[in-house]
Amino acid sequence: MAVGTKKTKSYKLPIGPVHVGLKEPITAWLDLDGERVVNATIRPGAIHRGIEFMARDRNPIQVIYLAERICGICSFSHITAFVRAVEDAADIPVPPRAQAIRAILLELERLHSHILWAGVACYTFGYDSAFHLGMILREKVMDVLEAMTGNRVNYGVGTVGGVRRDITPAVAAEIRDLLHTYQSKFHQFGDVVFEDPIAKARMRDVGPLTAEESVQFCALGPTARGSGHRVDLRWSAPYEAYGDLDVTPVVPQDYLGEVHGDVYDRFLVRVMEVYQSLEIIEKLMDGLPEGDLAWETKVPKVINHLKQTEGEGFSAIEAPRGDDTHVVKLTRGEENITWWKVRAPTYSNAVSWPLMFREQELADAPLIINSVDPCISCMERVLVTDQGKGAEQVMDKQQMTELCREKTRRLMRA
Repeated sequence: MAVGTKKTKSYKLPIGPVHVGLKEPITAWLDLDGERVVNATIRPGAIHRGIEFMARDRNPIQVIYLAERICGICSFSHITAFVRAVEDAADIPVPPRAQAIRAILLELERLHSHILWAGVACYTFGYDSAFHLGMILREKVMDVLEAMTGNRVNYGVGTVGGVRRDITPAVAAEIRDLLHTYQSKFHQFGDVVFEDPIAKARMRDVGPLTAEESVQFCALGPTARGSGHRVDLRWSAPYEAYGDLDVTPVVPQDYLGEVHGDVYDRFLVRVMEVYQSLEIIEKLMDGLPEGDLAWETKVPKVINHLKQTEGEGFSAIEAPRGDDTHVVKLTRGEENITWWKVRAPTYSNAVSWPLMFREQELADAPLIINSVDPCISCMERVLVTDQGKGAEQVMDKQQMTELCREKTRRLMRA
């Protein structure tokens, strides 16, 4: 852990783990030589909310609304993965129209997740104008989600065997307006970031993860694609309506001709996936099939069918942050689920953090942590320990952000 000799200043800096409001608190211990990171250790598991345990006292329909609360950003991704696992266990078909509506909602969720991440990444290194532009653009998709589901975060739309809400003509008009707005205006966000030399300097060659390392340490989603891997469950194992679409993984080499596997490449992947999601939504809206919304609309009948089921169900979908996997066990004669396991993508992507931190500057730590779009908020404060002087200093989020922004100012003066 310790670095250097008697004449070398060494630090051990923990980031996290405390913030009880969100899932996945994680501590990142950074070993520093001056302000350069020479090693990092990730320690998850500081807090567990016990959602999977609580689900054992609920039937599958009730668990849907518990699954939504795993994540405020990927709520529909989690319930889609959960109900698909239940449908797999009970061999329940989903009508084509419901599959298309699920896919549209999943892509709308990807839009607001990616735009939020890209804006926050700019905010982290002090590009406030790009951050505010991203937040203004994101409001449009949030408004459409509210018009479509009645809520902006937890939608309550998915159910076992289908969906609970249709796309009405009024909602269809809102979605068409969203497509027109983003197709004509979203390029403004990409332009102000990709054409800014300081923004590129802050992200290029920061937090690199090679293609070999991303495989070795099980990176997923945009983190793996940012390292050049063509991996995307919508492409390799299509589900819902994706089987009828030509979805190809977005990788930096297709746009830049090369792969660095750094924060800049992860940023590029997410921005280009916004355009991909717009194309997917437009195709789904053009070919939205007619028909039922659910295999069975009467909840007691669905629950009774599930009580006759004996077996396990599995589902994995491509959530905005990567593979979201759910496995559920149903026992014949029991109304509640027997057990339920969830693997959110952050569990895999966080394993790559120690590699990304190697030989990086302390000022880049917030940007590197954010680059995998972690579903945690454990970076609200840090304790900086100077082992040479035996001193300690508590740095809050504002101080860490200012440290990150100061590097941007140094680059602008250079």
